[in-house]
Amino acid sequence: MINRLIQRIQQTNAPIVVGLDPMLKYIPQHIQKAAMSAFGETLEGAAEAIWQYNKGIVDAICDLVPAVKPQIAMYEQFGVPGLAAFRRTVEYCKSRGLIVIGDVKRGDIGSTSEAYAVGHLGKAAVGSKEYYGFDEDFATVNPYLGSDGVRPFLKVCKEEKKGIFVLVKTSNPSSGEFQDCLVLGKPLYELVGEKVAQWGEECMGEGYSYVGAVVGATYPEVGRIMRKVMPKTYILVPGYGAQGGKGADLVHYFNDDGLGAIVNSSRGIIAAYQQEKYAGFGEYGYADASRAAVLDMKEDIAQALNSR
Repeated sequence: MINRLIQRIQQTNAPIVVGLDPMLKYIPQHIQKAAMSAFGETLEGAAEAIWQYNKGIVDAICDLVPAVKPQIAMYEQFGVPGLAAFRRTVEYCKSRGLIVIGDVKRGDIGSTSEAYAVGHLGKAAVGSKEYYGFDEDFATVNPYLGSDGVRPFLKVCKEEKKGIFVLVKTSNPSSGEFQDCLVLGKPLYELVGEKVAQWGEECMGEGYSYVGAVVGATYPEVGRIMRKVMPKTYILVPGYGAQGGKGADLVHYFNDDGLGAIVNSSRGIIAAYQQEKYAGFGEYGYADASRAAVLDMKEDIAQALNSR
């Protein structure tokens, strides 16, 4: 799958992943009203609003970007109907040619980790048959429990030719409380990065590993360090846009071949119509506003990479 991701990045000339992190406050009122009219003010109504909102954005941006990243918590908050909307979103994105990174941040051990890996990336055995659960192409993984929590995902990645992105240095302000602590003379995130590179050697694609890393755009100097620590690792970079990251912060995340990183923007794109810059599109033009935001992001990153 890493080979296909790289191919799609090259085809679109956009190392961008759009985070499909819907909240009701982002969803235009006409979509919410239609959903609630059909299903009432229920979890089913909320899930329908999410689905229709996502569909509009995906239709508007699917030719511009290689991948999307739905954050499962935004769907789980609406219970079983929300999870059904998550699954429906994954299916629809894949039907439109997009690669799906499930932002699930799973991290456990033993049979629990195996179940998470199977549920999101693999096939569950039911009698003599096998079925995909959510069937994302990649999943995010929390490595805090060590190799016991990651190896079940590696096993499924090898079987299914899918991938994972392991949390190394996250973009949130308090990430340093643990991730920056010195262990054996190095920040903890650097030791995790070294481990990611080791795991990656077991699951190599043509030039990059199926085992990627998450390193936030809000810490560009960390990006410079981790690019050297993990030369064959694809880096998923959150924190662009709404969290303060910009194109100029990203150049160190990429290798000299122009590859090696994919940059995420979530509400900066999916709720673009609520920003002053794109307000002219209005609520009914929310998807067109998202498309415009993607084009602006694409230009910002391209200018930064061309000027390095």
